[in-house]
This record gives sequence, structure tokens and C-alpha cells, in this order.
Amino acid sequence: MSVELHLEPGRLARMLRMRNGIVERRLAARTRRVAAIARAEAPGSMGRHIDWHIREGPRGLEAVITCSHPAVHWVLRGTRPHLIKPRRPKGVLRFEVDGQVVYAKYARHPGTRANDFLGRALRLGR
Repeated sequence: MSVELHLEPGRLARMLRMRNGIVERRLAARTRRVAAIARAEAPGSMGRHIDWHIREGPRGLEAVITCSHPAVHWVLRGTRPHLIKPRRPKGVLRFEVDGQVVYAKYARHPGTRANDFLGRALRLGR
């Protein structure tokens, strides 16, 4: 008994890349895993702002993980030391130190080191 199998490359490629095909399901599973790691690695409440989706790109399906937190840029890249001044020209800064209210004309921020939690999640999720 002999069996012949004919594969049509175009049809096979379409089947693999179709919506809800095996490639999209595998890509979604991996993306979901990386997004979960990113949520765990993100500082503070930033993890609640992480979302993901699969979209059709110029070279096929692609996974996109986004963080919509307003401070994500500064967390990922870090900040240099800088002065913090009041928003109003004649205003003062008000904050608490050891339970006491303190007023100041400016504050010296020491800067922050970069925290590339998205890149770390991508490396850990592979």
C-alpha cells in the first residue's frame, strides 16, 4: 500500500496564518505569558496598565504588549537628578516627612535608575 501526500505551499501558509489558527494561538499563549510576567515585574500600580493583543502586521501576525501608565517612559528610561518646583509661580511644595507637614520652595530629586521591566519580561518569557 502506498500513500501520496501533496502539499500546496500557498494553501498551507494560509492555513497556518488564518485567524484562530495554530500560529495565532501559540503566539497569543506566549504573549499572554510575557504580559503576566511584565505585570508581576512592574513597579507599583503600573502592572494594572499592561495590556496585549495580536494584530496583522506587514510580515504576518505580530504580538503587541503595551503599558498605558503615564509614567512608564520615566520608569523604563530612568531620570536624571532634577529640581522639582511648584506649578504656580508664587506657590510652594507641600509634603509630609516623618508625619509632619513640610513646605519648601523647591525639592532636589536624586533621579531614578532605569527599570526595564518590559524587556526583562520578554527575556524571561521565552
